[in-house]
Amino acid sequence: MSHRRRLGRFLTAVAGGALLLSACGQTGDGASKPSASASDPAAQTITYAGEQEFNSYNSTAVNNLVNSTAMQRVLAGFWYYGENGVVTPDKDFGTYTKSSDDPLTVDYEFNSSAVWSDGTPIDCDDALLFWAAKSGKVKGFQVDGTSGVELTKTPACKAGDKKFTFEYSAPFADWDSNGPGAADLLPAHVAYKAAGMSEADFIAAVQAQDAKKLEAVIKFYNEGWVIEGGIKDMSLFPAAGPYKISAMEPGQSLTLTANDKWWGPKPVTPTIVMRVISQEEQAQALQNREVNLIEPQPNPDLLAQLEGMQGVTVKPGDQYTYEHLDFNFEGAFKDKTLREAFAKCVPRQLIVDNLIKPLAPQAQVLQVRTKFPFEAEYATVAQGSGSETYAQPDVEGAKALLEKAGKAGMEVKIGHNLPNPRRTQEVQLIADSCGKAGFKIVDAGDEKFFEAGGPLATNTYDVALFAWSGSAEVSQWSSTYTTAKECSEAGKENNNGCYSNKEVDELIKKLNGEVDKTKHPAMVAEIEKLLWADLATIPLFAHPGLLAWDEKLQGVVPNPAQSSVTWNMDKWTLAP
Repeated sequence: MSHRRRLGRFLTAVAGGALLLSACGQTGDGASKPSASASDPAAQTITYAGEQEFNSYNSTAVNNLVNSTAMQRVLAGFWYYGENGVVTPDKDFGTYTKSSDDPLTVDYEFNSSAVWSDGTPIDCDDALLFWAAKSGKVKGFQVDGTSGVELTKTPACKAGDKKFTFEYSAPFADWDSNGPGAADLLPAHVAYKAAGMSEADFIAAVQAQDAKKLEAVIKFYNEGWVIEGGIKDMSLFPAAGPYKISAMEPGQSLTLTANDKWWGPKPVTPTIVMRVISQEEQAQALQNREVNLIEPQPNPDLLAQLEGMQGVTVKPGDQYTYEHLDFNFEGAFKDKTLREAFAKCVPRQLIVDNLIKPLAPQAQVLQVRTKFPFEAEYATVAQGSGSETYAQPDVEGAKALLEKAGKAGMEVKIGHNLPNPRRTQEVQLIADSCGKAGFKIVDAGDEKFFEAGGPLATNTYDVALFAWSGSAEVSQWSSTYTTAKECSEAGKENNNGCYSNKEVDELIKKLNGEVDKTKHPAMVAEIEKLLWADLATIPLFAHPGLLAWDEKLQGVVPNPAQSSVTWNMDKWTLAP
């Protein structure tokens, strides 16, 4: 779901519901009420474990789910994905109201007390940096998508203004999640000062859409918040939420502490440590109480191990994350015959039966890319989509197509992130089946698969295996299937393989402009038929989510959207 990858690089919690590269997520019940206060010694620090390292404060430029997960309560916004993944206004941060339907107009106002943790007011210049990057009207910003924001006029606010307006040139279905949300808003003053600009010059340049004058700001936006080898200058990373970054140990952990400049309710627990621990070691770390909460990609052995632990709450669930195979349209797979041959030999049902059903007995092969089996509209969108053609492997059919194309013995590099035992197993199952059809499958797993300059960004793979993490919004996957501005790391947005179909582009545009949600399922179904006809990608399965935590940890509320379980970390507490 987005280039918010849970590492899987595409994250997606971005404005307009962008997708994030992902690994998994979950849903669940309401939170239990805290029984311990932050003053209790046991409640001073809570430790969360994840497999990927935080590597960018700017999660829209480096679209990894881990970055958005870490910044949920560091960079607050006008809205967030709340319980059950529902778009929820953050009234502590500010307010927004639709003031007109024709033209669609949405008025935003930052809280009068809103300041960055360095004391700088949050106001017009911050809104303009968000708009400049996300609208696509100021060329050069690297973002995960522009859906929705590209329809808005340049906000006409002035320096120091707490109010700004998005006026649209056309209706937009997901207008309520199109302004700066959690992990979206970045400190403009840091960017323009790093570029040697004044606030007045920055505002004037944005409102003139002058990319040349903003060249140094754009460079800093794309690169200046990327973290390599730890944080060298903490002043570049101010907070706008209950927590702030206080320390980072490269390859080990990120520490968040209470932000004393936060104007809303103070976090219950003053310190959250986000540790980097491989999936294979997370369960043991939880059992030893080295960590309090883990959110791993589930597998049968891990689930059994966790369920056998004393004093541990285990919570499986659904999530808006799905596994898929993406073709590189710049390589041999630009030939549809070869895509069809490969699709015919991928054992989708076997992958689900062997790797997913032991965790989630109700699991099924995912028939479409835009809806999930737990959503009411799924059956409508999936029926007759074209997925039935590839329900079971047709090895002989694949072999015939491959031979007809003169490509028997064709090497196929399947790229994915390492370490990831389940994806390694998926590649092996594909190799066993497609090998019989005449493909030579190469496991091209890489620890740097999702990184800037890595295989996914540079299209040095034939087929990419990863997951998108998103939400229920229809605009979230727009940039994944819309023709890229250019097939480059900066220009692809979430369309990594550079798929293109002008009819799909037009249908996505119409879908995003349809505010009557009852019309969405039929429109999405039409798009899915084209995606299957083109074999744009191959969906595999919806990720089952898995959370496990120390039963003394209270306030945990699973979330199926890309915000992950950290969406309410400021409410967590650890009883003595």
